[in-house]
Amino acid sequence: MPRKPLPLGAWGEIRVYPGRYDEDGKPTAHKANANYRDFDGRTRRVERWGKTPAVARRNLRTALTERATLAQQGELSASTRFHEAADLWLTRFQELVDKEARSPASAETYQRHLKNHVNPAVGDLRLVEMTTPLLDRFIRRIAAETGSPTAKSCRSILSGVLGLAVRYGAIVANPVREVDRVEGKTQREPRALTHDERVAWLAQLDVDKTARHRDLPDLCRFMLATGVRIGEALAVQWRDVDLQEHTVMITSTVIRVTGVGLVRKRTKTRAGERKLRLPRWAAEMLQQRFLAHPRFDEPVFPDSRDGLRDPSQHSSRTTRSTRKRGLCLGDLAQLP
Repeated sequence: MPRKPLPLGAWGEIRVYPGRYDEDGKPTAHKANANYRDFDGRTRRVERWGKTPAVARRNLRTALTERATLAQQGELSASTRFHEAADLWLTRFQELVDKEARSPASAETYQRHLKNHVNPAVGDLRLVEMTTPLLDRFIRRIAAETGSPTAKSCRSILSGVLGLAVRYGAIVANPVREVDRVEGKTQREPRALTHDERVAWLAQLDVDKTARHRDLPDLCRFMLATGVRIGEALAVQWRDVDLQEHTVMITSTVIRVTGVGLVRKRTKTRAGERKLRLPRWAAEMLQQRFLAHPRFDEPVFPDSRDGLRDPSQHSSRTTRSTRKRGLCLGDLAQLP
């Protein structure tokens, strides 16, 4: 039966032999050697010298340990602590952000939840200690104490980090795979404005001084004409608009990144990039805006300095307060 091979990065028995002798035949130096299995799978003989057997043995142990450590530098093992693996995962995620393959907002969210929730709870555990029952209890506790959105993000973080650990060979399976999915509250069914509500809403925007100051009338008309999200509407530049063909390309959205400010980033997926046809009245509205300020490299709906506008300044609370300020429009003020 063949002998079982050494594990990667391990060595066999250390043997010490006299190597050099003086004129009287006494050993003046000793050689220690051992078989070491490298991370390429090949077993090699490693040796070190010392004046005494103990020194030679110690020198060899030091060399073998350094060799194994250098080979694993930047790698993960079963004994790696979770927070160390999380740092490596975040570095990889940031590389994807730099390539515009992931959202910087997602990176910020993951960093925040790692700091506030995940690392304080499991950061000092070793990867081999991350079991499904432990992680399931943690996710359920976060869902109960903080809410399902935070619990979902924490579950994604754990799955990402431990998935990386599987790919590095530190663990054999991702324990998050069997953790229960986080179920949020059933969302209210969305309801579109009726024709009368839309007419009344636009009429109110046109007579509301605050709404006009915030450039809400044209922005709302554009969103009604295209059905795009607020961040996508604010990311549209004049170069994306074809006034002759009555079309607009949706390729980006506006988000706020801590330490950077507002940025225009591509949509999450290629499917999110789309060409939309504009109704004639919407194309005429955009043409009037362009003639008033023709700059192809600027947003269609800029801020007061012709830069990007913050989507958070046009939240549902802002539009709700606008509805309630002006005309009495009955059920319109009760819309979500």
